[in-house]
Amino acid sequence: MGRYDYYTETMKSDKEYNGKIPDPKEIEKEIGEFLSKKFGGEVRIISPAGKPQDSPAEEKRSRQTRRINFELKPEELIAYLDQFIVRQEEAKAILATKICTHFNRIKHAESHPEDQELLVGRIKNNVLMIGPTGVGKTYMIKLIAKKLGVPFVKGDATKFSETGYVGGDVEDLVRDLVREANDDIELAQYGIIYIDEIDKIASSRNIVGADVSRTGVQRALLKPMEETDVDLKVPHDPISMFQELERFRKTGKREKQSVNTKNILFIMSGAFADLAEIINRRVTRQEIGFGSQVKGSQSTDELLRQVRSEDLIQFGFESEFVGRLPVHAVLEHLNEADLLEILKNPNNPVILGKKLDFAAYGIQVKFSEGALALLAKQAYTEKTGARGLVSAVEKALLPFEKVLPSTTIGILPVTEALIQNPKALLDDMIHAAGDPAGSSAVSSLKAAFDQLVVAERRTIQNYIDTNQKYLSHKHNLTLTPSRTAIFAHYYSKNTLDVERIFKKMKLYSDEIKNAELSFYKQHDINIVLEEDAIDFLMEKLINGEIQLPELRDRLNKDFELGLKLVREKTGKKRFFINQDALRFPEDYIAGLLKQRLTIP
Repeated sequence: MGRYDYYTETMKSDKEYNGKIPDPKEIEKEIGEFLSKKFGGEVRIISPAGKPQDSPAEEKRSRQTRRINFELKPEELIAYLDQFIVRQEEAKAILATKICTHFNRIKHAESHPEDQELLVGRIKNNVLMIGPTGVGKTYMIKLIAKKLGVPFVKGDATKFSETGYVGGDVEDLVRDLVREANDDIELAQYGIIYIDEIDKIASSRNIVGADVSRTGVQRALLKPMEETDVDLKVPHDPISMFQELERFRKTGKREKQSVNTKNILFIMSGAFADLAEIINRRVTRQEIGFGSQVKGSQSTDELLRQVRSEDLIQFGFESEFVGRLPVHAVLEHLNEADLLEILKNPNNPVILGKKLDFAAYGIQVKFSEGALALLAKQAYTEKTGARGLVSAVEKALLPFEKVLPSTTIGILPVTEALIQNPKALLDDMIHAAGDPAGSSAVSSLKAAFDQLVVAERRTIQNYIDTNQKYLSHKHNLTLTPSRTAIFAHYYSKNTLDVERIFKKMKLYSDEIKNAELSFYKQHDINIVLEEDAIDFLMEKLINGEIQLPELRDRLNKDFELGLKLVREKTGKKRFFINQDALRFPEDYIAGLLKQRLTIP
């Protein structure tokens, strides 16, 4: 059959459908018959497997069944932030309390809609964060959003302009929130929008005419900060127009999609460099007069804690804008000791990041506390808060990061001597790399590294002991002394933060419990692994001596026949297994049988 003959036959068959669109299966059948006639059985048609899509109604019902599930209490969120944020107790307390209240009110409103009728208006707990650069404002909000599991977007206030003018539109942040929520509009309506550099949009007294990049942005933020519907389709955005066309193609309907900002939490932050002077003038003016108590000069942090709405208005904000930021959180300056605490924190991204940089070349890095103190001192002189730590660490270790990957050296002990005289230490390491194994230079390098490993394990054990209650409750994991030691050992051998290591240990603990259950289901014998036995298996798993799939096979191999024999002799079906029993299963079984024989 030629091409013309096939088309003719196809046209004839089309008439049989009387103008109706043929079923895909019928088309597939016809093409298959043609290929069979043309090529015999050598060529076949294979239909692609596709996942059926939910209808719009089913998709809408699915979204409606999802409700926010928020059970976190303020003290729990504060305890979480304490693991990462140094100092800032007052700011952590304010943010944790008001953010928890915000989401718990949403949950309460969904379960008790009748209570909302009592409120004519509702003021959201939008937050204004005031503090110098590098004190952890952005980091804190990112941690909170991660803990809550809600979508989070960050914007810079200086990049926006009033709607209708050249520049970014503040409503774009709401659209970005939907993208962060993987186009789940309902989830996006519970998100957090964080706008930094908000002090830069305070009005200037010297400007003449419309201030579209300052007061204009403030006005543009008023409705989203309270409650409004933001249309997801943007005329100048080809992506949103394409998405609308795609929806129309699938559904045949033009649906207007919008996001309601009623439950979206807005958090603003800025350094507010001149705000302390405004507060100082107000406080000083109030203290003038007979009977006034003259106070000594106050620090910037002390003055900022006394901030009022009138101070923010004088700073250059519209009164309506200030009214939509009822919660104020002031963050303190970080001193040298605070910067050292940040570096010593096992969760801090500065040291972990640098360890990962060297790990990419197969080099392990350990830091002495003295070296960290010198780095904190250098960072403090830059007056940029925690941001200065990154610069200090990079400056100190960049020569080593450049040279060591080209050598055979696999360890780097960062000591005070290395920070103070990096060139001399680097020359010694290069010399050690050229020496044969066992030379004094190599031995000295390894000894220094091993000392830092021991010190790091001790630091991690102290950290776990200090935070034992929180960590144990959070991960639902009993922390025995031996388990803490295993954790510290694993931390020193790998470049991971505390959170990930605990998740791995929790996974191992759960798998060990599942192995107990599997043994019972297979053999009708209840084995109970005691804590030291669990620690023994955890250590084996962490060190790679056994793998998870081998765990159940090992228990079956070591105990199945022996415990079945004991059950047959004694009728006993429950056995407690400790570490010694795991190490010497034959002795354990023999002891159980001997105990049976000695019973009169």
